[in-house]
Amino acid sequence: MTEPLEVSVGLTVVHLFGKLTASFDRAALEAACARFEHAGGMLVPVAVLGHKADLCLMALHRDAVVLRQLQSASRCAGVELVDSFVSVTEVSEYAVASGVPEAMQQMRLYPKRLPPPGKRAWCFYPMSKRRDPGANWFREDFDDRRSMMEEHGHSGRAFGERISQLVTASTGLDDYEWGVTLFANHPDDLKAVVYTMRFDEASAVYGIFGRFISGVSGSLDEVLDLLSV
Repeated sequence: MTEPLEVSVGLTVVHLFGKLTASFDRAALEAACARFEHAGGMLVPVAVLGHKADLCLMALHRDAVVLRQLQSASRCAGVELVDSFVSVTEVSEYAVASGVPEAMQQMRLYPKRLPPPGKRAWCFYPMSKRRDPGANWFREDFDDRRSMMEEHGHSGRAFGERISQLVTASTGLDDYEWGVTLFANHPDDLKAVVYTMRFDEASAVYGIFGRFISGVSGSLDEVLDLLSV
């Protein structure tokens, strides 16, 4: 079971949402995260705002086994997992058809640094596309879908200085089809970009959204200090 289980292209991404139990062992979690990063993983710790969780560990690695080891070690360290999301990095078919440069495609598959410098406000939400009569995304012509996604992308690029995003694919891996992780300068930047982009046809007509979780990203020490442990 320790033999690698790797995606053929890109990285596997797991968002682990947990609450700290009375048996939480900070040193054990720190050791588990250090092992994960030593194995080549990228980790984004987040102190979650609100009641949904205390902590999020957003973890990226090519090998699903290494991600599962981090999940197991987190549980053993006294983190009760209350939610999760599994996905993979991708370059969408619309991006390829629109001629997104190869360098940008590689950045989407293999992000170099998360969170981006200065962008500590963090948000995650899952989403799918609608399959209702009269609004079935998957029965629309490809060129029409590409046009709607180009409009959607144009709206997002207006926030380029304020927002960085990672959109990952979860079809066949989790309950929704995509996961969207946003990094921003300020919490209200998150509100502004999501509100603005919901007027795009791709969202207004076809978007289905799961629940939103937001928080403050930082180093593991910073996040655990913020959680007062």
